[in-house]
Amino acid sequence: MGTNTRKIVLIAILLAVSIVLNLVERFTIQGFTGLPMVRLGLANIVVLLILYTYGTKDAFAILMLRIVLVAMLSTGLGSVSFMLSLSGGLVAFLLMVTFKTLKGFTVVTVSVMGSLGHAFGQIMMAIFVLATQEIVFVLPILMTLSVPTGIFVGLTTKRLIRILGPQMGYSQP
Repeated sequence: MGTNTRKIVLIAILLAVSIVLNLVERFTIQGFTGLPMVRLGLANIVVLLILYTYGTKDAFAILMLRIVLVAMLSTGLGSVSFMLSLSGGLVAFLLMVTFKTLKGFTVVTVSVMGSLGHAFGQIMMAIFVLATQEIVFVLPILMTLSVPTGIFVGLTTKRLIRILGPQMGYSQP
């Protein structure tokens, strides 16, 4: 199998994994807490893994495909959930790419910034979509929860980069 074909197959498999992780979280953690915005962000492990091994373009493609496909499989493309996921994902991605580019930030730091960005993006969209400013009071709770979940996702990604990186053609700097 050629290098390009191998990469495409691996990215497709990782996309499927990220969709499954997102859906499992949606029906377990969200169901357990009763809060639609509270999740570990396990699907972001895949985005970070691809961001570090294959780069920004591929990671962005995975992020967008996952958000759209999960919405199509669950709530629909016009749903509030889709808009919250999209806005959170875009802000998270922007922060992750920015902090990855800057010197001195680790995968864990990049992950935490993405987690914080996701919470912020969701709340800003919720204020707009739900036409209520009171939802902003949830932001401190989400930001507080974002730090440990971002650390967990970052540490998991760091480990996966060590394990899978060489098979993905990635040599750590």
